[in-house]
Amino acid sequence: MRIEFPNSAREDFRWDQLLLRIGSAPDNDLVLAAHQAGSHHLRIQQDRRGWVLQVLPQGNRIYVNARPVRERALLRPGDILSVGDCRMLLRSNDEPDTRQPLDAPPLERCTVALRAVAGPLSGRVLSVQDKLELGPLGRYPLELPQGEAASLRVSWGDGQLWLETTQSSARYPLRLNGVAVEQVALLPGDQIGLAMHRFVLDAPGMEPEPEIVMPEPEPAHLPEEDAGPRGEVWWLIVTAAVLALGIALILLVRF
Repeated sequence: MRIEFPNSAREDFRWDQLLLRIGSAPDNDLVLAAHQAGSHHLRIQQDRRGWVLQVLPQGNRIYVNARPVRERALLRPGDILSVGDCRMLLRSNDEPDTRQPLDAPPLERCTVALRAVAGPLSGRVLSVQDKLELGPLGRYPLELPQGEAASLRVSWGDGQLWLETTQSSARYPLRLNGVAVEQVALLPGDQIGLAMHRFVLDAPGMEPEPEIVMPEPEPAHLPEEDAGPRGEVWWLIVTAAVLALGIALILLVRF
C-alpha cells in the first residue's frame, strides 16, 4: 500500500504489512497530528476481500470519497480517506502500465460497464459498448471544482479495453487506482478517479475462468469391507468353513 497526501508537503507513506494503525499516538504506524485524529483513530487490515477499514472507539469524522464511515468500509486503490482535515489518497504499489492486458471476446463486451461509486453520477451504471466518453466532449458531463474541465474515453482496441485522457486538467489529473495516467489498459475491478468522481470497471466477461479442480477418485474397495471391521469379516469366513466341513462329515457318515 502507498498513501499520498494531496496538496501537502508530507512525503508518501509506504506500508507492506497486513495491518496499518493510524492515529495521533506515537505507537501508531502512521502518526497524524493531534488536531486531526484521536490517539488510536482507525486501522486498515488486508484480508481476502482487500483493504478493510475499521473505525476505533476514539475515532470520528472519517470519510471515504466524501461519504461518512461509522464502523467499517471496504477500501479500493484510488479511494480518498479523510481523517479530520487530513486527506489521504490510497493506491497500490503496482504501476498500471506494467500489467498484462486482458483480451475480451466480442460477445462478452456488452457486459462491460462503469459503475459510479462517488461523485454526482454515483449510483449509475454506464455501459461502455464500443466506447464511452465522459466530460464536456462526451456523453456524460463531469462536474469539476473551480470551473475546471476534463474528459476521458474508455474504448476497445485490439480486443483490449483502454482508458485515455481526451482533455486533461493540471489540477485534477486522471487516475487509475490512485496513479495518474494518460493512457492505460483496463482490468476488471479497476477504479477510475477524476477529482471527486469514482468509477469501478465491472467486466465479468474479461475475468479469467475459475480453475476447476476435479476431486481425486476414491480408492476401490471390496464389498466385504463394507460389512464391518476386518476381524468381523474373518470370523464370517471361519464360520462358513466350519459349517461346510460339518455338512461334509454328515454326508460322509450317512453314505
